[in-house]
Amino acid sequence: MADPHEFHTPKSSYTKDDLILSGRGGYFGPGNAQLPAPPMLMMDRITEISLDGGEFGKGRVVAELDIAPDLWFFDCHFPGDPVMPGCLGLDAMWQVLGYWLGWSGSPGKGRALGVGEVRFRGDVTPATRRVRYEVSVRQARRGALALGVANGRLFADDACVYVATDLRVGMIRPPA
Repeated sequence: MADPHEFHTPKSSYTKDDLILSGRGGYFGPGNAQLPAPPMLMMDRITEISLDGGEFGKGRVVAELDIAPDLWFFDCHFPGDPVMPGCLGLDAMWQVLGYWLGWSGSPGKGRALGVGEVRFRGDVTPATRRVRYEVSVRQARRGALALGVANGRLFADDACVYVATDLRVGMIRPPA
């Protein structure tokens, strides 16, 4: 596998190997955006990432997670009634937005800063085959604190089951 500290030119899609490499740090340069490692990495691939797509024309990311009945969270949430915790779907959308900020050139490490509203319309269960996250960037502020604001939707197969507005991620830089 490639050196995780080697800078990589941004691409329009990413494989699971790319995402795992990003979790080892430095994919977008030392000290910059990285994803969590499995099992907290909540996506298997990014199928689309852009600077000008989405509902606001300011950026879009589509990522996917393959669902298997033996995923770690199904055994503990809830025994006898397994569903993916809603907070993991929300965290996945923050992961996607933070990755977009690093991909688009904002320095620093991504940190979730909040969310406006989250609505749950259904569940992700062991019978679900694939989760798809669609995140549309509404605002990207660059400067001392880079900030991304976006809306996101989570689909269980083709049914929209979570909607989040005003997802906020900031890029934190260590003191000079």
